[in-house]
This record gives sequence, C-alpha cells and structure tokens, in this order.
Amino acid sequence: MAFEVKFELTDSDLEHFRDVMRKSQAGAKKLSEQDILANAKELSKSIKTNVPEFVRERIQKLETFVAMIEDSEWQIPSEERTEVLSALAYFSDPEDLVPDHIPVLGFLDDAIMIELVAEEFKDDVEAFEEFCAYREREEGRHGEEAITREEWLESKRHELHSRMRSRRSSRRSGRSSFRSVF
Repeated sequence: MAFEVKFELTDSDLEHFRDVMRKSQAGAKKLSEQDILANAKELSKSIKTNVPEFVRERIQKLETFVAMIEDSEWQIPSEERTEVLSALAYFSDPEDLVPDHIPVLGFLDDAIMIELVAEEFKDDVEAFEEFCAYREREEGRHGEEAITREEWLESKRHELHSRMRSRRSSRRSGRSSFRSVF
C-alpha cells in the first residue's frame, strides 16, 4: 500500500534552507571544481532507485547543472559558473540536514536544495536546454564540427530579426488596407 504525503514550506522554512545553502557555499571555497562536480555526480548516481518521484525529478535537474558546467561548447560565463558551483557545493557536505542513509527521507533535503537552486537559475537552465536542443537538431548538418554557444546565439538573433521583419511587413499590409477604407 502506498500513500501520498504533502507538505508546504513557508517563507521562513525556505529561508532556513537558504541559510544552510549559504553556509555550505562558504565552506565550498576549500573545494576544487572537480571535487564539487564529482560529489554532485556521486549523489546523482546514488539516488537512482528507491526514492520518491519528487526526488528523482530533482536529481535530473542536478545532472543538468553538472552538464552546464562541463559542456565546453556552452561556455558558461565565469560569474554564473562560480554561482552554479557554489550552489552545487551543498551536495559535497556529508553532514546535510537529513542524513542520506535514512530510507526514503534521506534525500528530501537534497531535493529541496536542488529545487531552490533550480529556481534561482531557471533562466540559465532554460537557455542551456534550448542550446542543447538546437545543437542536437544541427549536428547532422555540421558533421564532426562542434556547435558553439555563439552559433546558437547567432541563430537566435537571426530568428528575432526575421520575426521583427515579419511583424513590420504585417503592419504595413494592414495600413494599406486601412488606407483603402478611406
């Protein structure tokens, strides 16, 4: 028999989690980028089974953060790289809020922290996922050549200019029919 448990975190609860995150970020200065990424990957690997769907979904987000850092074509800007790594540092702390060895609940705090990080970097993640989708679509056209962030941005710029021309053209044709009415 399975049953569902729901809970709501208040603003003060979330602030508590943010405080814990800030403390772990301060301690992260001792860790190398490789250590932080390795610890995040290890957490991801260790949580694949016997956890609630809520946790499993958040682990996928954790994997996206690691991919953002490791993707050489994405070339995440230095400031954002530092911020993402600082956020991932929480997952390097073996003494987190709920010990991971507690069945089912042990990764709940990790999932909450991932969600807080995901909310903070929501726009960055959306852009990265869009870049990955673009790269996947374009790989066949480029052969072995890597698709860069700059190429993706150029395609976005081209798309924007096309949309602006189309709107302008549409307004012009609307004005000509407006003139013919008078």
